Amino acid sequence: MTAERLTHGKAVLRDLTPLHRNLRQSIPEVYKGFGELSKAAFADGSLDRRTKELIALVIGVVEGCEGCVASHAQAAARAGATRQEAAEAIGVAFLMHGGPATIHGARAYDAFCEFADAVGSGEAPA
Repeated sequence: MTAERLTHGKAVLRDLTPLHRNLRQSIPEVYKGFGELSKAAFADGSLDRRTKELIALVIGVVEGCEGCVASHAQAAARAGATRQEAAEAIGVAFLMHGGPATIHGARAYDAFCEFADAVGSGEAPA
């Protein structure tokens, strides 16, 4: 494990936090609406939150969105997803999106493992 592997997902979230904070000050109602949509979308239903976070992680892979990958890798780990579940979900992205998913997928799995390690160690969330 390299130092980059241990901090990449957290670094992405750390870099995005002040950017979101600044934009949220300008459009608070939009962020509030997005937050409500997110809350509703991730609520347990026929699919549990863990499954929904894995779906979101894979969409982040397909879209090549590092912030999405970091955010949903962390959320999936917190929701109890396993490394194998994350790996298999990312494998579906390979099928559906081809070569680019192998690059973003490897980074997504690395970020997931980083957050899974933190959850498993009882480390405070990033």
